[in-house]
Amino acid sequence: MLNKHTPLNFAPGLMAACMLLTSAYASARELPLPDKGRLLATGGVKQVEGAGGGGLAPWATITGYGSEDSYGVNAHITQISTQDYRLRTAGVAVGIADRLEMSLSTQKFTGSQAPLDKLELNQDTLGIKLKIAGDLVSGQDTWQPQVAVGVMFKRDHAVKGLEALGVTNVKQLGAIDDHGIDYYVSATKLYLDQSLLVNGTLRLTKANQMGLLGFGGDKRNQYQLQPEISVAYLFNRKLVGGVEYRGKPRNLGVDNEKAYYDAFLAWFPSKEFSLTLAYVNLGDITVFNPKTQRGWYLSLQVGN
Repeated sequence: MLNKHTPLNFAPGLMAACMLLTSAYASARELPLPDKGRLLATGGVKQVEGAGGGGLAPWATITGYGSEDSYGVNAHITQISTQDYRLRTAGVAVGIADRLEMSLSTQKFTGSQAPLDKLELNQDTLGIKLKIAGDLVSGQDTWQPQVAVGVMFKRDHAVKGLEALGVTNVKQLGAIDDHGIDYYVSATKLYLDQSLLVNGTLRLTKANQMGLLGFGGDKRNQYQLQPEISVAYLFNRKLVGGVEYRGKPRNLGVDNEKAYYDAFLAWFPSKEFSLTLAYVNLGDITVFNPKTQRGWYLSLQVGN
């Protein structure tokens, strides 16, 4: 478990550990090089916290295209721009034997309008996901979806841009902690005959704005169960369109947090590359810029 002394500014060391674990796992099972044995687009894209799935919600899919006898590795960069804010995220992920996924990502959130035009928030996230039942493709003759469970370990860096107000930590904005853990279970069903994918995720969380504004708050400080829903239509084997919804807790007095929505198009020209474009609605972010934040989401993923 993480505690307040556990650093999550771990890009070099923890990524090396993840790669060593992958190497050890591959050696133990004598896995070959990535075989790209799964169907195009079945690994999903990269969710804003680094997990495989949609843009806003993790799915039960395992990242990459490695079959149960192989593995896959990929990297992503994502940017969301609204009227007043910008979110940039980048990360890497490993999918092993179409069963285990490990991801590492970093988020940078900045303001562009007064009084938060100097604001900068940063967060690191380590994610682990395990498929526990079903199969996305071979389960066409059964009602059972593919099911996975996951955790996300998150830690915030110091708040920048509000030093003149004496604010350098999210706890000074009302959050109880600057680190936390999200737990989730996802169920994903692919209907190949109908070219339709449906995902439902239940997330147990204390995170404020995904954790960028800390965890828990002056209004409430208990875990809450939040729904996340994705529906996608496969126009053809390379182009997917859909919509997503992500429920959010409301823990902070300074942030009347609202649910997230998006409508997206994801293009998969090959198994090494995907591009996702979406129109997003992020609701209210803080009381200092009290208007609905809408804008564009662009994400690039490369790997195998």
